[in-house]
Amino acid sequence: MSDASIEAIDTRVLQSWMDARNLGHGDISDISFIAGGTQNMLMRFRREADVYVFRRPPMHKRANSDETMRREARVLGALRNTDVPHPRLIAAESDENILGAAFYLMECVDGFNANLEMPEPHRSDTSMQYAMGLSMVESIASLSKVDPANVGILNLGKAEGWIERQAPRWKSHLDGYTAFDNYSKSDIGDVEMVAGWLSKHSPPTMQVGIIHGDFHFSNVLIRRDAGALAAIVDWELATIGDPLLDLAHLLVTWPGNSTMRSPSLEEVNLPSPDEIIAHYARQTNRDLTHLAWFQVLGAYRLGIILEGTNARAGAGLAPRQTGDLLHETAVSLLAHASALIQENSI
Repeated sequence: MSDASIEAIDTRVLQSWMDARNLGHGDISDISFIAGGTQNMLMRFRREADVYVFRRPPMHKRANSDETMRREARVLGALRNTDVPHPRLIAAESDENILGAAFYLMECVDGFNANLEMPEPHRSDTSMQYAMGLSMVESIASLSKVDPANVGILNLGKAEGWIERQAPRWKSHLDGYTAFDNYSKSDIGDVEMVAGWLSKHSPPTMQVGIIHGDFHFSNVLIRRDAGALAAIVDWELATIGDPLLDLAHLLVTWPGNSTMRSPSLEEVNLPSPDEIIAHYARQTNRDLTHLAWFQVLGAYRLGIILEGTNARAGAGLAPRQTGDLLHETAVSLLAHASALIQENSI
């Protein structure tokens, strides 16, 4: 995190905001910034014995950054009494005028990002590694069972027509990147072909639920004492739709898949993709007949989302190195979507 990013968060204002809500005592201290994400800012700090994590949009906000932050906080609040592993929401602020952006505070979860490190005992314990993979499945299975109406977020997204909207929505999203300076719609693959296939072969029905929307190893924390998830993090793409998208997203980003780079997970004893699918089937009552369609959608959608950072980098709104890396990943994901279509040609 750069000095400019640190200065973007006025901790004196944050401390006053917390005081007004009786959140902790004493001065904000032991400030550190949490690495791992490319879209938002995460700051860990302490007030006497209590540790908090602060989350806000990046310095160069996107058009929907503040609304996205409000949605994240809403989802975390809705999950409070569920079995879904997540950081507990402490408090949220929707007014971007307080600190220049909407923000929220959540608990500090003790866990590690397996895409960044593989500490002991996980590094040596193959049974613990295998359990990590199964726990990934179990967490999204738990999320798929949460009724969005019962937790008050059914209007988080529009379920009606969700399947039919996916292909044109993300194609339009890609087209919108041309609004960024110095971006001329880089070639990431046969987007038109993939979009056409998705529209032609869309499932006839769906089971409505909550979708995390960006579920993979980089967006979870693993417990340090077990092969289980401590929390799912980064809920910015959460919405209402068919939760099979989360399973598909996990499969297209699974370590060993050429679409994603996972150096710390390449030699780990994880379940195979077939075992992942079978375990999900045992955990839920969801119909997996059209899972291949969701996998194509997952690769297509994620590739387009990641290409956005490349577009922002061209305009000086994101690091050039990150933009180049995510562009390469987007190309791999669209190639993966095309390969899946060939395997599942009808």
